Amino acid sequence: MTEARGSAGPNGVTHARHAPGTPCWVSLMVHGLAATQEFYGALFGWEFRPGPQQLGPYVRALLDGREVAGIGQLPPDRHLPVAWTPYLASNDVDLTADTVRLCGGTVGVGPLDAAEAGRMAICSDPSGAVFGIWQTAAHLGTAITGVPGTPAWNELVTFETVTVAKFYETVFGYEEEAAASADVDYVGLHLAGRPVAGIHGVGTALPRDRGPHWMTYFEVADADEAVERIVGLGGHVLRPAHDSAHGRVATVADPEGARFSVIQNPR
Repeated sequence: MTEARGSAGPNGVTHARHAPGTPCWVSLMVHGLAATQEFYGALFGWEFRPGPQQLGPYVRALLDGREVAGIGQLPPDRHLPVAWTPYLASNDVDLTADTVRLCGGTVGVGPLDAAEAGRMAICSDPSGAVFGIWQTAAHLGTAITGVPGTPAWNELVTFETVTVAKFYETVFGYEEEAAASADVDYVGLHLAGRPVAGIHGVGTALPRDRGPHWMTYFEVADADEAVERIVGLGGHVLRPAHDSAHGRVATVADPEGARFSVIQNPR
């Protein structure tokens, strides 16, 4: 993680419509919906209310009454990876999905309407990393960031950046900014000069059981305390809390194995 948004103050940033290409929502599909709600509710203080049911039982997580993420239940016969998935904003999800296919990606679900909320598709890039596309209608996406319990950053962890960065640049119109250090294979994805996501090439360090994947970072007030709480709630530590240029960060997994990171922004 070489770039990240800073803290937005005690009340966070409330978002309206997201510009195309901006990560605008994160969603998790799990087998045990009730147990997962208990875990994240205890960890982040989320409350839940029902969301669109097009793909099965689904809830939206709220923080202080504002939507921050979604959790859905996998059908019992579907053995898919349990993973947090970012959704990237689009003004025309059908056109974007066509572009994904033309650029070597795959459209696995949709495009389809999510009731009155919007229109969506779930895709994978040429390396196999899964992401979503979201076209707003009634549901604008993540309504608040910059406070503990909200998404802070999304980063693609993959083998190498060159090929896959071209894919995202073509599909979503990103500008690329390579890391300053030649020793790090990292590309920042920018829109209108502003960093919105990153791609980190880690080569053979990529977990064999996971493959290329998007990693969501959630802001916390205290990374060490969050890690202790995660373990106490049945989660696992994949990389202990450590200091980085953007704050103290740890990589963890929930009880079903969904990987995510927590980050404590420097004050």
